[in-house]
Amino acid sequence: MMDVVYANPGYLLLLLLLIPLIGWYIFKLRKMQATFKMPSTFALAKAPATARVYLRHFPFLLRIIAIALVIVVLARPQSVNSSDVSNSEGIDIVMALDISGTMMAQDFSPTRLEAAKKVAAEFINDRKNDKIGLVIFGGESFTQCPLTTDHRVLLNLLSEVKFGMIEDGTAIGLGLANSVNRLKDSKSKSRVIILLTDGSNNAGQIAPLTAAELAASYGIRVYTIGIGSRGTSTARIMTPYGMQTMNVSGDFDERTLTEIAGITEGKYFRATDNTSLKEIYDDINEMEKYHISVNTVTKRKELYMPFAVLALALIGFELILRRTWLRNIP
Repeated sequence: MMDVVYANPGYLLLLLLLIPLIGWYIFKLRKMQATFKMPSTFALAKAPATARVYLRHFPFLLRIIAIALVIVVLARPQSVNSSDVSNSEGIDIVMALDISGTMMAQDFSPTRLEAAKKVAAEFINDRKNDKIGLVIFGGESFTQCPLTTDHRVLLNLLSEVKFGMIEDGTAIGLGLANSVNRLKDSKSKSRVIILLTDGSNNAGQIAPLTAAELAASYGIRVYTIGIGSRGTSTARIMTPYGMQTMNVSGDFDERTLTEIAGITEGKYFRATDNTSLKEIYDDINEMEKYHISVNTVTKRKELYMPFAVLALALIGFELILRRTWLRNIP
């Protein structure tokens, strides 16, 4: 956006001096007019009025304009063109999602797993500037989607996640280690893992706290979410013998999840229903703001030169008129 400003705006107050200068000229002009009596003005009535008579005030007008232009030059008008250049730096995030059989519990609507997928999708949609990846784990772990800014692909892959994709179990340490592996080579200044589970580590060759130490060594922060209502619920799970109903406890290893968060300078959350799960993701969204740096670039250009040239031209023109054509006119 371009604006016109004055480097020395105080000089513009000198324009007020033109008012007494014009008043002095009018007073002087009236004082110079002589008064005498004549028997008749008939002879003067037909006297021709030449252009020189009409232009006798023109030099003074030129001088006033020239002085005004000189004052403007002293105030130094400038064009200022300012523009904001913003650079946004996203955060690299890996979402580690438990898809074990207990995640089919119906204490969340419709199940823990579907509720977690729905809230995760909303979180992804809110993180326009971030690279996000998805790791799933049960009895083993694999990367469902590597870090990407193509959130449409990520959301499609998230929607395909379901129980039975991998061997049943809860390999929290393996899922966390796999997530760390996806982030360890990232160049982003902020790297985050959001690990969601409803169980205790009972599979995999890597202990959860060992994986947490690995994350901490790379400066990766881990937010852990324990999901499950307090009490017992039921889950319908497809088995080789058909659909089976099983009882699912709301108890899990909160101590380990809390320690993982503490080791990595993250935070542990407990979600007991759909609403609290949504609030947890909102809290994480607020805590992990991407960085925006705004640089204001300002270009200034001096505009006084045309005013100075015009002022000199008017002064020169006035001097020429006074010494030539209007020489004998007071």
